[in-house]
Amino acid sequence: MEHPLDYPAWNALISGNKNLSLGNEHVKYFDEEVGPFVGLFEQNHYEFEHLYHIIPPKRRMVIIISKELEIPQPWTLTEHIKAFQMVHTQDVAHVPGTAEIIPLQLKDVPQMLDLTALTHPGPFLKRTIEFGNYEGIFNNGELISMAGQRMHPAQYVEISAVCTHPDHHGKGYAGQLIQSQVHSIKANSSIPFLHVKDENVEAIRLYKKLGFQIRELMNIYVFQKD
Repeated sequence: MEHPLDYPAWNALISGNKNLSLGNEHVKYFDEEVGPFVGLFEQNHYEFEHLYHIIPPKRRMVIIISKELEIPQPWTLTEHIKAFQMVHTQDVAHVPGTAEIIPLQLKDVPQMLDLTALTHPGPFLKRTIEFGNYEGIFNNGELISMAGQRMHPAQYVEISAVCTHPDHHGKGYAGQLIQSQVHSIKANSSIPFLHVKDENVEAIRLYKKLGFQIRELMNIYVFQKD
């Protein structure tokens, strides 16, 4: 049987993120302002064609999957990214830090959009906060670091949007926020996981220090309807 993390978006859309799921039994996806992720039941030409006809023009879609796919025409493949999928497997020593971690709310979305636009941790849109459990660190009223939870396939919960303003690197904020997310996820009897580009050596080192181990090299396909 396929592991839930081999195809996280599809499995999230039929389980933990079912409340945000659009589509039908063949194709499932999030609203354009929530996230670009899509799942196709069989990933064949028929289902890609079906998706093409129900999605508006210029919509960007993303598939995350362990195996390699061919994105068929008339879709335009804009990016194929290799990323490590890492799963939290061990408890580690407490990460030191005294910054106050604050739950983020709808009023914080403009600052969240600004910070993610500056740091590029991955897709973050107007309604991405609806995945829930976003937290941040502020400095004089300015959001300078954040992390949250995104896809929830079966018993797993993805930590996402981990980013820190460049002026505040090296202060341990990302480590504090990730540790907070890990504790929250495990308190709900779930297992934390995340994705990181395979060339991001510094982030991979941090995640390993925080108890994550590489599970799989994943394929991230970004494609668009012209």
